[in-house]
Amino acid sequence: MCLAVPGKIIQIYMRDTMRMCKADFGGITREACIETLPEAKEGDYIIVHAGFALNILSPEEAEATLQALEELSSLEEQIRSEDALS
Repeated sequence: MCLAVPGKIIQIYMRDTMRMCKADFGGITREACIETLPEAKEGDYIIVHAGFALNILSPEEAEATLQALEELSSLEEQIRSEDALS
């Protein structure tokens, strides 16, 4: 199973003949090819796999996904704490 974290496009530029971007994934900046998403613009949220943007998400979809991931992280921390006490 692949878990996709939404990234927010913070910069778009050309490298050679490829349309590229820098995207912020929760404070971690990564480069991605957005050649397959010609409509992508700064501020859009994207899903990236193997360095290629696959999809643009609405801000609502991105926020819901990020919130679900945060809840999973909190639940994992709670389980670890309970395991440490037992």
